[in-house]
Amino acid sequence: MIRNLLLISNSTNAGEDYLAWPRTYIQDFLTEFRVRKVLFIPYAGVNLSPVSIEKSFDLYEERVKKVFKELGFALDSIHRSPNPVVAVNEAEAIVVGGGNTFHLVSLMHESGVMDAIRRKVFQGIPYLGWSAGANVACPSMKTTNDMPICEPPSFNCLNMVPFQINPHYLDANPAGHAGETREQRIEEFLTVNRDVTVVGLREGCLLKVRGDVMNLVGNRPLRVFRFGMDAVEYYPEENPGFLLV
Repeated sequence: MIRNLLLISNSTNAGEDYLAWPRTYIQDFLTEFRVRKVLFIPYAGVNLSPVSIEKSFDLYEERVKKVFKELGFALDSIHRSPNPVVAVNEAEAIVVGGGNTFHLVSLMHESGVMDAIRRKVFQGIPYLGWSAGANVACPSMKTTNDMPICEPPSFNCLNMVPFQINPHYLDANPAGHAGETREQRIEEFLTVNRDVTVVGLREGCLLKVRGDVMNLVGNRPLRVFRFGMDAVEYYPEENPGFLLV
C-alpha cells in the first residue's frame, strides 16, 4: 500500500519554540520526497485571533510558514484557494496543523478535501500532521481530546492507518482532579467500539509510516489499547508495524 505519513503527537514541547522538537524530522521527511512547497490546512486553528476565524487562519499560516521557510520549504494555505479540492490535487505535500479537531473535520468535509487528500496520499504524496492533524489520519476523529465546538457532517476521517491515535496521551490525572483519566476515556471508547485499536501517542513522539512499515520516533513508548485486554507499551526500538495490519 502506498502511503507516506508523519503523524506527530504535538507541535511544541513545554518551554520550546513553536515546532522546535519535530523540525529535523519534518525537514528530513519532506526532503526525502524532494518537496519544494507544501499545502497547509489551517482549519483547526480557530482562536489565534479574536477578530475572526479567517484572521486566525491568516495568523496560523504566518506562524507555520515562518518555520517551513527556515526549513527550506515554501507554503501555501488552503484557505486562500478559491477551489480547495484543486489545491489538494495540485499539491506536492499536505500539512495539517493542530487545534480543534471538530472544526478541522467539519471544514475538511464541507470543502470536499477529506476525500481528495486521501486519494492523493494513496497516490504517493507525503502527508504530515500534528495533534488534530495526526488524529484525522485515522478512520475517525472519535479519539480526539477536543471540545465539540461545532458539528461535523461526519466523524469519519482519512482512514490512512487502521487504528485510532489519541494525541497528547497523558498517563496521570492532575492532583486534585476527580474526573476520568485519559485511559478511562479510551476504555469508554473501546466499550462501544470493540474492534478498534487505540494508540496513545505521548508528547515528543511521532509515527513515521512508509507503505506497510511504521516506526515510532521519540524517547517515550506508545501505549496500545484493545477492548478486554491490558494496555501494552511499545518502545521506539520495538517495531509497532503490526498495528498497520
